[in-house]
Amino acid sequence: MGVPKRRVSKARKNKRRSEWAKMSPPTLTPCPQCHELKLAHRVCPHCGYYKGREVLKVAEE
Repeated sequence: MGVPKRRVSKARKNKRRSEWAKMSPPTLTPCPQCHELKLAHRVCPHCGYYKGREVLKVAEE
């Protein structure tokens, strides 16, 4: 089994742990049907359309 040869410094440990903070938020794209922002390659939660056809029935307010 592998055993560390030397202790990992605080700076190196903290650099490794800080990588998650550098992630960018997901990109939002406008829906071609209702023009609301939605995640790419997903059904629009506002109108229920995906690739030009209705996939979800969305209850109207």
